[in-house]
Amino acid sequence: MEEKKVVPPQSAAIPAVVIFFVLLFVFAKWGPAINFSSTTQSKGEPFIVTGEGKVSVTPDVANITLGIQENGSSLKTVQNAVNTKSKTLTDAIKKLGVEEKDIKTSAYNVYPQYDYSSNVQRITGYQVSTNYIVTVKDFDKVNDIVVAATAAGANVVGSISFDLNESTKTEKMNEARVEAVKEAKAKAEGLAKAAGITLGRVINVSENQNQNIVRPVYAEKLSIDSAGSGVPVAQPDIQPGQTELNVAVSLSYEVR
Repeated sequence: MEEKKVVPPQSAAIPAVVIFFVLLFVFAKWGPAINFSSTTQSKGEPFIVTGEGKVSVTPDVANITLGIQENGSSLKTVQNAVNTKSKTLTDAIKKLGVEEKDIKTSAYNVYPQYDYSSNVQRITGYQVSTNYIVTVKDFDKVNDIVVAATAAGANVVGSISFDLNESTKTEKMNEARVEAVKEAKAKAEGLAKAAGITLGRVINVSENQNQNIVRPVYAEKLSIDSAGSGVPVAQPDIQPGQTELNVAVSLSYEVR
């Protein structure tokens, strides 16, 4: 009698297992992606929120850049000329009510002038310049100071920039901080309520400051010249615009 061979059940399942894993590989390789997203907060990690505070304020200080520049063959002669004109310049500015502490020397430069036409480098003269930054608190005097300085020998008239004095800046920055903290706290309370968590005490505070100075705006206006000729002269009407103080505050809370 012919003996029948019996196939064990486990060996029959092997092809099915192989097919399953092949299909799984194909699906993972070319099948549609399944999106998973989760947000977790480990126990002990702080809950951090950020708030922003902005305060706009009109600048109360103008900084005018003025200077004297002279050229000559003798360094001593050029320096003497610059020193003499500088004294005349600063005296004229002081007569308009600007205090000596508000006239700051920002640079003093000496540049040799060279002749490169021959093979031998030769000094042919010197250029000497001195620059001042004049701080003015009365904006109505800005144009008068520029005119007086030019009449006194200033041949370098640079930019006019605007800023805040320290007391005003401190006051307004504190106002911006209060607004930033209020916003951060309101945001923290809203997020905590929505997430169903309980906030503890604030364990850390940090801030980032930014100050945006709006550049001055010039508009011409007519006035009678100081010589008394009666001829209308166009003069700049300086508008300081506004400065925006911006403070970003981050609060870190304990999570209970």
